[in-house]
Amino acid sequence: MNLQLTDKLALVSGSTAGIGLAIATSLAAEGARVIINGRTEARVNEALARIRAKVAWAKLETFAGDLSTDSAATEVARRFPNVEVLVNNLGIFEPKPFEEIPDDDWRRFFEVNVLSGVRLSRLYLPGMRLCNWGRIIFISSESALQSPPEMIHYGMTKTAQIAVARGLAELTAGTGITVNSVLPGPTRSEGVETFVDQLSGGKPFEEFEKEFFEKVRPNSLIKRFESVEEIADLVTFVASPLASATTGAIWRADGGVVKSAF
Repeated sequence: MNLQLTDKLALVSGSTAGIGLAIATSLAAEGARVIINGRTEARVNEALARIRAKVAWAKLETFAGDLSTDSAATEVARRFPNVEVLVNNLGIFEPKPFEEIPDDDWRRFFEVNVLSGVRLSRLYLPGMRLCNWGRIIFISSESALQSPPEMIHYGMTKTAQIAVARGLAELTAGTGITVNSVLPGPTRSEGVETFVDQLSGGKPFEEFEKEFFEKVRPNSLIKRFESVEEIADLVTFVASPLASATTGAIWRADGGVVKSAF
């Protein structure tokens, strides 16, 4: 299927690893020009090599900088003012007992997971309005709908992302701009493997995975961690002109973890 993304300029925040890297790779495979973002030149260059190993024809740009900061967000918008597809993927998570989460952690999680997407959306929305076309996508989580007791501060930020996305969709009603949230379920990425190490006490991944979906996420219908490519494929479709009839929506790619028909 041709997703009609050829030469669309896309920015994927936090795209040097995990879901972000997979999204950038998928968009590049569809012909989009993709801005790869990470905090350091070394990480960005490593991601470039990984993408080109899979997509030899990839059209890639780079931006090294922490997009959870106002200065980096302003600079990326200055260097690339005509972004047409914005994927707000940048995010952090860590398991921590609620009683041990200090105020600074709550602020840090909100700054990185929520305000990074708010700033970038605010910077790029005017240009999308001028063109009467654009895609803004927030990579939220199933944790937005059922907050995980092992990291409540993370779940709070994922819920906030959905609220922002819906508000922006209402703001752009009647235009060619769509704003949506994509909700992955538990996904096997580099960050999740670190998360598993923290929770498993050194158990082999396969043993932990089986136990995790028996006890922690028993509602999962697929009973396994998703691959980053499974999330990226959905995001790439939502970013395409073919998804023009859907905005303000929650796209669940959660493996059936959320126990709801809606």
